[in-house]
Amino acid sequence: MNFKLKIVGEKDGLSFKPDSALVKFFVDSKKLEKLVTEFFHSLKLPLGKIQKKSFLDKKSNAMVYHSSSGEPSLIYLKKVKVDDDFTVDFFRNYFAGLIPSLKKEKVKVIHVVVPSYEDFKKYFGESFYFIQTMLEGIHLGNYTFDNYKSEKEKPEQLTVYVHYSDQKILKEVISLTEKIMSAVYLSRDLVNHPAITITPAVLASKAKSELRKLGVKVKVFETAELQRKKMNAILAVGGGSDNPPCLITMHYKPRAKAKKKIALVGKGVTYDSGGLSIKPTSGLLEMKADMAGGAAVIGMMKAAAMMKLPIELIGVIPAVENMINGKSYKPSDVIISASGKSIEVKDTDAEGRIVLADALHYATKQKPDEIFDFATLTGACVVALGEIAAGVMTKNDKLADELVKSGSETFERVWRLPFWNDYNEMIKSEIADVSNLGPRWGGAITAGKFLEHFVDKKISWAHLDIAGPAIKHEENNYSKKFDTGFGVRLMINYLQKI
Repeated sequence: MNFKLKIVGEKDGLSFKPDSALVKFFVDSKKLEKLVTEFFHSLKLPLGKIQKKSFLDKKSNAMVYHSSSGEPSLIYLKKVKVDDDFTVDFFRNYFAGLIPSLKKEKVKVIHVVVPSYEDFKKYFGESFYFIQTMLEGIHLGNYTFDNYKSEKEKPEQLTVYVHYSDQKILKEVISLTEKIMSAVYLSRDLVNHPAITITPAVLASKAKSELRKLGVKVKVFETAELQRKKMNAILAVGGGSDNPPCLITMHYKPRAKAKKKIALVGKGVTYDSGGLSIKPTSGLLEMKADMAGGAAVIGMMKAAAMMKLPIELIGVIPAVENMINGKSYKPSDVIISASGKSIEVKDTDAEGRIVLADALHYATKQKPDEIFDFATLTGACVVALGEIAAGVMTKNDKLADELVKSGSETFERVWRLPFWNDYNEMIKSEIADVSNLGPRWGGAITAGKFLEHFVDKKISWAHLDIAGPAIKHEENNYSKKFDTGFGVRLMINYLQKI
């Protein structure tokens, strides 16, 4: 971590300690000059004409003020334009960029004055979540991954005083955000570890160590049990690795009567070489993250248990390495999955959907009300939507609308792709029930249609292809350096609404 972080709720009054900083937001308006002048007057600090002119300039949106006469030593002024370009990610992204920058400033304390909720009411449904986005940004900005560096910087203590009038709300939002971000940290750590560390067995061990202490039951089906359950799809993909495959199952049951029973399925390919349809070197570099869906599901289970959500959750992760040896499955093979449906293998690099076939069938047999699966499934989805959104595929309009809404609120955005039955024609097989590969076009959708074969039509189901936003990208301050843990905040938001 960048800092040993402590977030404290404070009332509106400001009292500064040595080596402190202050963050102040100003809504860009005709009153801006007056408000800035009054603010510095209240702190009894001089603001030079050039500094004021620079901050008020239309091309400027931020200023760092260095005090030489007292505390706070630093003041971060941020101009907020509440216009068509403003998003619910504004404060989250701002703090995610600010926190790591404080390391070079040797700041020990930072005061955050929460701006008036009324100015942003249009974008945030409630003041609670308005503040939550700021705290999420602080946590996300504090995340680093330096586990493998021989020389690690010792994190200094940073205390963040968040100033807001309603102390009850502030205390609750600090507590809730810490639980959610603890789960996001876990998911990010699992994905950012290299595949030499996170094998299928280690992923299962991590799930046990993190979840059992929270009351979540974790069972792992290893080779003998996979064979008994006829999970030949998982066994086939994992057959070429010295690290045997497994199916990780997790069960969270609230003490009170559950409002719903939901299954969360995550692709857990801890490394994907492509198998015999091997990837080029450039395509191999990010393949430690091919278990991002599984990591997200572990994070979701952790957050739900910590928050004591009144929903029964079944977590399912098929954990495999897709490697090459004499036992590797081959293009032209036919696999009889646990459901009894046969799969023609046309490409061993389309392995994620194969292991998910057995996992989704297992989830279906648990008879949940809803099933959601999360998978870094196709490059085609990234071509379609870029790295800033996941594709969601479902025939349930209500489910799609609710996921899109949760994505908009958390800024873990999803976009619904068409899911018409016409696409089934593209994955027909002459020798099996379904082919694991369709033509070049519509690859994200045909992958989703493949998965549909293994889900009971009576169960509401949504498939989320997270191949773009789960991997590090340049879109946000908190996604630039490390893989993102995408999906945890999205799903927790959805579950909270239930």
